[in-house]
Amino acid sequence: MSLKTTLAIPFAKQIRKKVYKWANNPIKTQDKVFRKLISKAKNTAFGKDHDFTSITTYNDFKERVKVNDYEGLKPYVDRVVAGEKDVLWKGKPIYFAKTSGTTSGAKYIPITKDSMPTHIKAARNALLFYMAEKNDASFVNGKMIFLQGSPVLEEKNGVQLGRLSGIVAHFVPSYLQKNRLPSWKTNCIEDWDTKVDAIVEETINEDMTLISGIPSWVQMYFEKLIEKTGKPIAEIFPNFNFFVYGGVNFEPYKNKFEALIGKKIDYVELYPASEGFIAYQDSQTELGMLLQLNSGIFYEFIPAAEFFEENPTRISIKDVQLGVNYVIILNTNAGLWGYNIGDTVEFTSLKPYRIKVTGRIKHFISAFGEHVIGKEVEKALNDAIKGTKINISEFTVAPQVNPESGLPFHEWFIEFENEPENLEEFAAKVDASMQAQNIYYLDLIAGKVLRPLIIRKVKKGGFHEYMKSIGKFGGQNKIPQLSDNRKIADVLQDFLIQ
Repeated sequence: MSLKTTLAIPFAKQIRKKVYKWANNPIKTQDKVFRKLISKAKNTAFGKDHDFTSITTYNDFKERVKVNDYEGLKPYVDRVVAGEKDVLWKGKPIYFAKTSGTTSGAKYIPITKDSMPTHIKAARNALLFYMAEKNDASFVNGKMIFLQGSPVLEEKNGVQLGRLSGIVAHFVPSYLQKNRLPSWKTNCIEDWDTKVDAIVEETINEDMTLISGIPSWVQMYFEKLIEKTGKPIAEIFPNFNFFVYGGVNFEPYKNKFEALIGKKIDYVELYPASEGFIAYQDSQTELGMLLQLNSGIFYEFIPAAEFFEENPTRISIKDVQLGVNYVIILNTNAGLWGYNIGDTVEFTSLKPYRIKVTGRIKHFISAFGEHVIGKEVEKALNDAIKGTKINISEFTVAPQVNPESGLPFHEWFIEFENEPENLEEFAAKVDASMQAQNIYYLDLIAGKVLRPLIIRKVKKGGFHEYMKSIGKFGGQNKIPQLSDNRKIADVLQDFLIQ
């Protein structure tokens, strides 16, 4: 056993004890965070506009600050991006995490000197909890790979700008640097196919013990390794025993992963977002992820069933219940206030508070981390139809995660009133619009994780027949234009033009 391993386990147990101390005092912990956030932001432009100096209770806060999404906060964010200080949080951000926008192009999520350490500490603690629970830190002696975006950053009015995963790459602890792969040079490769090939070459003869990344990307890496060696991952990396992931629902991938690996392994789930590191899996035996109540985020929750009502219930942590689907709302030490990130969660435990991500408050597709939303799908169709005589009666979109052959893809089911003369050309136009709108989808296509979308023609009246077949035919029942599963898509196979 190495000195690093010997020291790691007692340190991990010490950190776990410290974390559970605040986790077992959740109301007090969140109240402390709330008061600190209000105090530090009271002299910002947002704090002055919303009279933070008079806020003494959570009810005061709810009266003054409405629930926002990025568009709601955009007037303030635009001032921050332009270089103004003391707008949403004291001073200026140290980074902007660039993400795909909904109605206004790219989003610039501020990361401050107060919020950045919480991202790093939570990721570290997830690994320490695994060590403490297993009483095993042997993986620190091997090589670790974190499949992530390029760490090359741009600059926006004096603030560095990049993808969150690329920003975080600059904060890998010194004690892990020698064990970390891929190399900095390889990590900076923008083309994902080229990058994965380089990662395969760098890692194929190493003792890989920890692998982390979005499942779809890691699956591609595994497949290339197997193609090159003819061996399952367990033979290539015999000491690889756990996989760290986040960002997507892992269940569609689990069977495929274990077949590629060739043995059962442990999994550690993370819930990171550009807006804050929200939760991580703290136990291999308990369901859900430990909500980070001490990380500069004050949480609010709105029952998903009420979200679109005029005055939905809006509560803090002390009033949540098990078995309720909530929209999660963030107030952060990066200056995001009443911020709806669009995710829905359900509590799996109240002692301590653990959550699982249940989806998005609006219909979406993110089977591969692409975060495709309805507005993008609608615009893509409109872009392709513009100037033609093509008419569409109905459509829906679903991911095809496990095709019979070739790469996965988005499968579009369209009932045409007037068909395009060339369906492949039409599909290419739709796909081009999707890539132009959604940077994540573009990356997946460019990285050969997805192939361009495929359109299936539904026979005329097919959607009506489908709705009748499930007992939901009528004016009040609508087909979701996109969904993150194949519940609709698989049934629609019976209503296609063969």
